[in-house]
Amino acid sequence: MSIPYDAIIIGTGQAGPPLAKRLTAAGKKVAIIERGLFGGTCVNTGCIPTKTMVASAYAAHMASRAAEFGVVTGAPVTVDMKRVKARKDIISGQSNEAVESGLKRMVNCTVYQGHARFESANEVSVGDARMTAGKIFINVGARAVIPPIPGLDQIPYLTNSSMMHLDSLPKHLIVLGGSYIGLEFGQMFRRFGSDVTMIETGPRLIPREDEDVSAAILDILQREGIQVHVGTKCKSFAQQGDEIVASVETAGASSEIRGTHVLIATGRRPNTDDLGLDKAGVALDSRGYIQVDDQLRTNVPGIWAMGDCNGKGAFTHTSYNDFEIIAANVLDDPLGNRPRKVSDRIPTYALYIDPPLGRAGMTEIEAKATGRNVLIGKRPMTRVGRAVEKGETLGFMKVLINADMQRIMGAAILGTGGDEAIHSILDVMYADKPYTVIQRAVHIHPTVSELIPTMLGELHPLR
Repeated sequence: MSIPYDAIIIGTGQAGPPLAKRLTAAGKKVAIIERGLFGGTCVNTGCIPTKTMVASAYAAHMASRAAEFGVVTGAPVTVDMKRVKARKDIISGQSNEAVESGLKRMVNCTVYQGHARFESANEVSVGDARMTAGKIFINVGARAVIPPIPGLDQIPYLTNSSMMHLDSLPKHLIVLGGSYIGLEFGQMFRRFGSDVTMIETGPRLIPREDEDVSAAILDILQREGIQVHVGTKCKSFAQQGDEIVASVETAGASSEIRGTHVLIATGRRPNTDDLGLDKAGVALDSRGYIQVDDQLRTNVPGIWAMGDCNGKGAFTHTSYNDFEIIAANVLDDPLGNRPRKVSDRIPTYALYIDPPLGRAGMTEIEAKATGRNVLIGKRPMTRVGRAVEKGETLGFMKVLINADMQRIMGAAILGTGGDEAIHSILDVMYADKPYTVIQRAVHIHPTVSELIPTMLGELHPLR
């Protein structure tokens, strides 16, 4: 016999728990299901633990540069990986425990721990338990893609999740994949003391970004002693004694890269292949993402998909915004008279290498493709006083403007504080105001943000 609920939420990532809170506050009876760790990727293997480790890596890096600032440490800088991991575990664990305890204490919310499977479009099972609801919300996240490389299944490779368990320092870390996850871990472990080699199949790092951004990030990594191989295909892996050998091919030439550990960072895939979605009739795309409309509704009435599994964003902030969209449409305005939509949000994210990259809106390539009359402003961080004072002058900032409408089309700030400074640009974009609003603003000195108005006063046509 199935237990009736008003709503069922599958998964406790960044969208599930706040939706449960809103639904129960509205008097709804809710079941929420978690098969693993409460809090999803961000809390357990993503944002919180990795950025905690990035902070440790930054501390080690600054300690190694202490003499540049006139500070004498009196001893060589070393990293205790057990203490790095312990600090990470405490901070991540606090968030995990807060999510779990909050849900279990929530009035009108029943927590089921186990694997959820659809039995029909309105019935879900967890072990022997059965439950039904008129509204079902899927928030199951994603996991690392494991490429079909010969020999990979014969070596003890790491993913972003298993990296969280390391409490000793790899002697030589091979990173397969030159995008966001690989770059963050690569620089992090180089600063901890590992030798690091990165292998990227494409012609440059993070091909999603503009070429000048990719080139600047390559320079940042190489300055720290990271070996980077772009345009390189990994043909196979093999274990030879204590070493792992990666056989690679670059421009038709074969070679070997030897290391002690391998991190697979070649992308993510949604956790949708074992939910029984076929029994519910929920449509997936060719990559396994749940197909949703602009309000995150699936093709089946009464079923929504939130977070990484819907392919509309792969970030904590987009997942949380998914919750906001659904809550606004289902609870605040159930008739959809003034619906919130995915298409309302402006693409924005950060890459947490050091210095970080803050991004909003279009790249140069995307701006050119619109056929608009585009202006560009650009300023190196060597001409940003705050960066000079901190001794962190790598990178640059740039902004793209629709000249005819005077609107900001996109921006990138690769430099110290770039992940924070980008928001002043992003807010003007959301306000749909001309770029002159921020150009004429008076910003505090000395900050990174104070040079944004200056950059906007030095625009020229994008060639």
